[in-house]
Amino acid sequence: MNTLVDQLAKYAAYHRDPRNIATHFVGVPIIVLSVFILLSRVHVDVAGIAVSPALLAFLASSIFYFRLSAVYGVVMFVAHGFLLLLAGYFATLTTVGWLSAGVGIFVVGWIIQFIGHYYEGRKPAFVDDLIGLAIGPLFVVAEFGFLMGLGKKVQADVEAIAGPVRRRMVQA
Repeated sequence: MNTLVDQLAKYAAYHRDPRNIATHFVGVPIIVLSVFILLSRVHVDVAGIAVSPALLAFLASSIFYFRLSAVYGVVMFVAHGFLLLLAGYFATLTTVGWLSAGVGIFVVGWIIQFIGHYYEGRKPAFVDDLIGLAIGPLFVVAEFGFLMGLGKKVQADVEAIAGPVRRRMVQA
């Protein structure tokens, strides 16, 4: 398994335009929410716990993130846990409401992503490597942390591999 920096740098190479990164702050979380919504409807009760495909995806992704980094694993666990709980609400809607919400939110998320990748001039990272679907949410958390001045060592290591975020030139 690659390290946290390896995974983030590979993903970051497809995301160096600040407009693309900005679209990911919105698009990626709502895509994750939509996937959890779509996976939350069907469940089996196990010892009084509703075990759904969404819960299993949440647990598997949490293990993946914890294996990369304990700190990032905790942040991802909390963020995805919130989205999982929110998805549970949508699972209680009528079938039409649940499906419309899940698919509609998914489509909106991907439209936002495609706008970002238009600015980037590159295809989404997952096209070349499906692990990008799991790294996308982690990238959003890491980039948000970088903006807040956190994770400077990780940021420096990622940028040493992927290059710095391109800044738009200001016209004088």
